[in-house]
This record gives sequence, C-alpha cells and structure tokens, in this order.
Amino acid sequence: MSTEPHDHTHHDHPLSRQDDDVELTPAEAKFLAFKSLLIEKGIVSPAEIQARMALNQKSGYHHAARMIAKAWTNPAYKSRMMDDAKAAAIELGIEVTEAKLVTIENTPERHNLVVCTLCSCYPRSLLGEPPAFYVSKAYRSRAVREPRKVLREFGVEIAENVDIAVHDSNADLRYVVMPMRPAGSENMSEEELAGLISRDCVVGCALPIEPNADS
Repeated sequence: MSTEPHDHTHHDHPLSRQDDDVELTPAEAKFLAFKSLLIEKGIVSPAEIQARMALNQKSGYHHAARMIAKAWTNPAYKSRMMDDAKAAAIELGIEVTEAKLVTIENTPERHNLVVCTLCSCYPRSLLGEPPAFYVSKAYRSRAVREPRKVLREFGVEIAENVDIAVHDSNADLRYVVMPMRPAGSENMSEEELAGLISRDCVVGCALPIEPNADS
C-alpha cells in the first residue's frame, strides 16, 4: 500500500460513528445548525433528509460521471482530464469552485482511495455535499491505516496483489478517481456509461456497476 503524505493523528472508531469534530467553513456550520434545528423542531426527520439526498442523486448524473464517461469514450478528452481535471470540467460547462482538481486513474495494478484526514475536503462542484461516512472520524482515520479493510466494509474487494494508494485531499487540492471501465460496456453511450458511475466511485469507495450484473 502507498499513501500520500499526511501528519494528522488518527484514532480507531467503528466506521458507522458520526463525526463530531469536523472543521467547517462558516457557511457549512450555518447549514448544519439549521438542519439540526429543523430536526429538533420535528419539521423534518433525518430519514427524510437522506431520502431527499437519494432523490437528488437520481435526478441526474453527477458532473464527475459525465466527465469519466466522456474520458472512457474519448482518448483526447481523457488526456486533457488527466493533465488538468479542472480545465476538463470547465470544458463541459461545469462551474468549478475548487482551486485544483487532479484525476487519479485506477488500473489493474493500483486502486485509488480518497480521504480528507483533517476535515471534509471534497469535490463539491462535481459531487455535491459529501456523504456522512466521508466526514466521519472513523473513515478519516481508518482509510489511511487500513484501506483494504475499509473498502471491504463497503463491499469492495481489492486483490492482495493490487496496490492501494490513499490520497489526502486538502483545501487547495481535490481528487477525482477515474475507475476502470467495466467489461461489457463497449457498446454503451456516454449517457449509459455515466449511469454506471456512482458518487462513491469518484472517491474510490465503490466500483462501477457491471452492465450485465443481475439486478
């Protein structure tokens, strides 16, 4: 296993534990306070919030899926995305607020996993609000120390002979994982390919849907 440099202290917690010490921007802090107030007043429940987030996910493909699907079918675009992911996003009309986006490609020899060990840095321009697991202390600490085990808990089995590289996001740099194109997708359109790429694929916590997989 190889990892990007990091100098944060880590603690072992169950993966499902919610985070309670994430460093937030003022806007994020206000949003979470407002959401907590709505829940406390009984105006909305946590389950309803999660259901709404799931619905938003289904309303259309996230921007990163569009980029990856195009890269899978267009070698020239893939080259540009590998060189400068931010410029590649802007090329598709995507408004990018991150200072820098870097594409990291999965290969048969290497699987990439993204974490923010310090807080919750995430490519929001491409994926929206990060999932709860991504900002949890459990994920932020364990993804660095035992990534293969953490991936297994997500249902992702990585062969022992495949290297796992863990990349630490920060305020100035966000990563986009380009997963390997699944077998059986050769004749699929860009739109169909985008439907195979979940949000979690883009941080390395999931693999693309196999076209011929049973429902």
